[in-house]
Amino acid sequence: MGTALVGTVVLAYGAHRLVSRVEVAGASMAPNLLPGDRLLVVRWPTPMARWPEPGEIVAVRDPRDRARVLVKRVGSVDRQQGTVEVLGDHPSASTDSRDFGPVSRPLVVGRAVYRYAPPGRVGRGPWHPGYDRSEGEPAGRPGSDPTGLSSATKGTA
Repeated sequence: MGTALVGTVVLAYGAHRLVSRVEVAGASMAPNLLPGDRLLVVRWPTPMARWPEPGEIVAVRDPRDRARVLVKRVGSVDRQQGTVEVLGDHPSASTDSRDFGPVSRPLVVGRAVYRYAPPGRVGRGPWHPGYDRSEGEPAGRPGSDPTGLSSATKGTA
């Protein structure tokens, strides 16, 4: 029984070190990810782990305030320079590499793999540009709101 308990504790500690939870706070990733969406992020176990790929959604430490974590899509990777360009899906609502430049590879926390809340928006990634789970079809169709926010929720953030 003692060995099983130790194994469980070690497994739980390892899982905690490899998986993080983040909450989307702004509209920069709308309509794919909305404020209040909660994501599981698989951390890169070491700085030498695989590089993120363009199109993946990642959690990245803000280079201006490293205590803040941003959720963005990888735009490009420059292995020679050791940097990753991160971009929001909704450019006019996003602070990203267009503002602060590419981020160094060690600032990338990990890859977003699963949205676990809110109910009705649960599902695994990747969330491709133009994917809008709440509508069940690609965003950007005529008459759609590019922010993915209803008129009832606009201006309340």
